[in-house]
Amino acid sequence: MASDLERRAREAFVDDNFDLALDLYSQAIELDSTSAALFVERAQTNIKLRNFTDAVADADKAIELDHSMSKAYLRKGTACMKLGEYQTAKSALEMGLSLAPGDSRFTRLIKECDENITEEENHKQKNASVNSYGISATGNLEPEPIVEPPKPKYRYDFYNTPTEVVVTIFAKGVPAEYVRVDFGEQILSVSIDIPGEESYYFQPRLFAKIIPEKCKFQVLSTKIEVRLAKAESIGWPSLEYSSTKPLPQNITQAMKPYKPSYPSSKAKVDWDKLESQVKKEEKDEKLDGDAALNKLFRDIYGDGDEDMRRAMMKSFVESNGTVLSTSWKDVGSKKVEGTPPDGMELKKWEY
Repeated sequence: MASDLERRAREAFVDDNFDLALDLYSQAIELDSTSAALFVERAQTNIKLRNFTDAVADADKAIELDHSMSKAYLRKGTACMKLGEYQTAKSALEMGLSLAPGDSRFTRLIKECDENITEEENHKQKNASVNSYGISATGNLEPEPIVEPPKPKYRYDFYNTPTEVVVTIFAKGVPAEYVRVDFGEQILSVSIDIPGEESYYFQPRLFAKIIPEKCKFQVLSTKIEVRLAKAESIGWPSLEYSSTKPLPQNITQAMKPYKPSYPSSKAKVDWDKLESQVKKEEKDEKLDGDAALNKLFRDIYGDGDEDMRRAMMKSFVESNGTVLSTSWKDVGSKKVEGTPPDGMELKKWEY
């Protein structure tokens, strides 16, 4: 049955009926979810439909099922290039070239990646005259256009730490087995697929690049918490990328607490009451290990005065994350030295 669906999907693809081809490939995968070839073909179909994030996910699944399939790396490289993730694309294409050294498509696309990477570096250097406060070398303020993001099914929020961006999706009571989170060089993909309910997809292109292998997530009773490891130690003023994106903030500004505001709607929803309920549930939630410790630090920071926050930030940054002081009197007039645990070696952050 799966082979018949695959044959019909190929015929639809050749006829440029990509929507039908995608549907048929998806049906075939439901019947045979261990076929790397099916995921590769569906990835190509998603590329034709400009579903580049889905194409990357299909290519990754094909690679997971068969590491030796060069075509899977070609599909991933192509989709990542369309997303502007040239470093990730180049890595995938180089792996594919090692499996198929005679395929000129890999060498051509790798060359194109190199050109785009060089162009990005030149662009960064060109804009180096604009500092982190949005002021150019001539002293003129850079404009910051307001972009209204689309409203997702679940409300989300985010905040900065020196090394991470923490994204919270307020999806209450979602079983962990129905949640899938994937990370790319500059993309986050969150999907919730509960049987009998409408699927939820949140796939923003991120404000800046991340380190995928260091990112992680946790499904809790009241929310999904995603921790994005920053590639650069800058504050993100927004979660999503924009071609006219505002300049990054310094870390102290980015971590300053604020009261969230929510869009109005025809349905009369008491957002303040909803927020207080969520906060109460979060407060009552029993956490373990690092999650409990991180919540404790966030609560101390959020409830503290300005001097306490300054002390926490200064001690954390200067000690490379080994000291956290709440007394500005103790740390305000001196540099905080790192104190690693017994048996550990202190290494400085590289910016």
